[in-house]
Amino acid sequence: MPAQPDRLATAHPGFLHGRSEEYTDLFGQAPVVFAALSGPAHVLEAASPAFFDAFTAGRTTTGMPVGELVPELARQGVLDRLDEVYRTGTVYRNRGAHLVLGGRRAGREEFFDITYEPRRDAVGRVAGVTVIAVETTAYHHAQLLAAEQRVLLEQIARDAPLSEILTGMAGAIEELSPDMIVSVLLLDPDGLHLRHGAAPRLPGFYNDAIDGIAIGDGVGSCGTAAHRQAPVIVSDIATDPLWEGYRDLAKRAGVAACWSTPIRGRDGRLLGTFAIYHRTPRAPDDQDLALSAAFTRIAALAIERHRAVEAGHAAQEREKAAREDLAFVLEASTAIARQPHYFDCLERMARLTVPALAPLCAVHVVERDRIRRIAVAAATRAEEGFLSSPGLSSEIEDVVARVLASGTTVTGQAGSCPGALSARLGAGGYVCVPLATHGRAFGTLTLLTIDRPLDGHVVTLAEELARRTASSADNARQLTDRAGLARDLQAGLLPPELPEVPGATLAASYHPGGEGLDVGGDFYDVFPLPGDRWALMIGDVCGRGARAATTTGMVRHSARTAARLLNDPEAVVTAINAALTDRAAGEECFVSLVYGELRHTASHLALKLIRAGHVPPLVRRADGTVEEVVQPGLLLGIAPDPDSSPCGIDLYPDDSLILVTDGITEARSAGGELFGEDRLADAVGALRTSSPTAGVLLESISTAVAAFAADAVHDDQAVLVLTAT
Repeated sequence: MPAQPDRLATAHPGFLHGRSEEYTDLFGQAPVVFAALSGPAHVLEAASPAFFDAFTAGRTTTGMPVGELVPELARQGVLDRLDEVYRTGTVYRNRGAHLVLGGRRAGREEFFDITYEPRRDAVGRVAGVTVIAVETTAYHHAQLLAAEQRVLLEQIARDAPLSEILTGMAGAIEELSPDMIVSVLLLDPDGLHLRHGAAPRLPGFYNDAIDGIAIGDGVGSCGTAAHRQAPVIVSDIATDPLWEGYRDLAKRAGVAACWSTPIRGRDGRLLGTFAIYHRTPRAPDDQDLALSAAFTRIAALAIERHRAVEAGHAAQEREKAAREDLAFVLEASTAIARQPHYFDCLERMARLTVPALAPLCAVHVVERDRIRRIAVAAATRAEEGFLSSPGLSSEIEDVVARVLASGTTVTGQAGSCPGALSARLGAGGYVCVPLATHGRAFGTLTLLTIDRPLDGHVVTLAEELARRTASSADNARQLTDRAGLARDLQAGLLPPELPEVPGATLAASYHPGGEGLDVGGDFYDVFPLPGDRWALMIGDVCGRGARAATTTGMVRHSARTAARLLNDPEAVVTAINAALTDRAAGEECFVSLVYGELRHTASHLALKLIRAGHVPPLVRRADGTVEEVVQPGLLLGIAPDPDSSPCGIDLYPDDSLILVTDGITEARSAGGELFGEDRLADAVGALRTSSPTAGVLLESISTAVAAFAADAVHDDQAVLVLTAT
């Protein structure tokens, strides 16, 4: 059909050219792409406005081969398809056809669902081809965008790095829309600036320049959008006042338009900005705005997820650090508490702080109103020498004096230390913590660094460790004082030294049980009597402490007084028993005792012994045989009549009398077995020495008990040995 140019000129855009009457009602207002082609040359007879918009950039030309009108169709196989349909008369449908056209969006990829149908004349011969197409570009892009969104959401779900997610998102958008350049800025923790997040297609110098820009009105599109909490569209950077301070930068980067949208979290708080740049001035259409909104939401999800993960990691790190701090404090305070002495506790503290808390440590205490350094610790010998330098020591003592006076922690960094201390420490610092108990500081813990400042975390640990150490050191000092007092009291209850008895040698020992903190109830004594006689005794008062001490003293003094007045061992024991039973009600105290008196004859020592509920004495003869003295007798302090009677024993040269308290026979092994009287007899009877002295016998007993009980002394142990000469 010949072209009708006059009619064609007046019909566009809503009219179909060529056989227009035939197609106007069908396609005049429809978005469908329609073209009627005739002959093997595929001459365009008629077409819908949508065809001209998409394929010819609006040129409404008909009456010429479509291959000449739209040359790019030949390169993309469309003419070959038209030839095939014209030749075969067979309908062909192509879904999702991918075409690059020069129509309304020149050079842009578009997608169509196309149907090629043969046109037949009155006798059924193929006279041309009808092309009907529906553009599916938006649908195709929507599918691709949905796929990209799924990928991004999967990355968010598996906690991929935020930079990877944002860069991938920008790349996906830019691949689908090559004319767009995407940028994401993140809110700085200070809430006042925006930091670079992702912008793979913006020049590096541009990203560096806007990294850290302030949030505020007139700070480009992004700074303004963040400030206003609303989208900001700048279609022409060269003329928009918001870009006044950044126009040269934008020109160098080759961008002319920028649309920025604030990224907000679910609670409405600002997270950053999502921006789309263009190389030429341009305003967004509805599709652009929808795209920006969709990916702004994804960016918000990614940022919030990243923050949640980072917060979780930070919480885990804080929890781990707290556990490590607690473990350090517990282990250190336990190790310090194990130290038996006051100074040991403080020295142990100094060693534990280096290098865990600081490379240098000094501990000072107040003694007799003077400050004394009692411990130092350093990571290296060089640092220890530095710490001990006279000038620095004097400066540290000035800080120590301030802490002792105030009772509070003093810290300092470079430039804030008193005197020349800051110069000596370089970029480091110090913390001086009081060691205080009962509201009074008795010393200080000082930590110092050379190459770094001390942070609040170290100060807190130092204060907690100092608090615990002060308590342990105070306890150790009290225990030391108590043990010393117990030793002094115990010493007052025992003879200062054994006397020289004619015709005999003596040996004795006393070992307090436990920590030696209480006065024990074990005692022994040897003293002269009128008529060249001697008294000896060993005993055990039930209980420990002050009451046992007073009872022991009373028994010893009662025995010494009665023995000088009464010339009879039985009468002496009766007097001791009377003194015990006469005590006030509620003050009962039982005593086991062996009391004896001896005379020196020309040939031997004659003894009279009374055993009152005590461990049976042993007699070792010169030939090594051991005899047990099992004379019966009740504990003293139970009844008015002790019901005791003396037993006579003769000791010839090299014969020995062994008296022990139950701390010896009741010493226990690790398995709980008692040492017992049989092992005691073996210890004194199995000596290879033919004539062991009193000292040798004593050593044999002590060695045997210590080996059996692994040096554990749970009860007082007293031994008195007399050997005839």
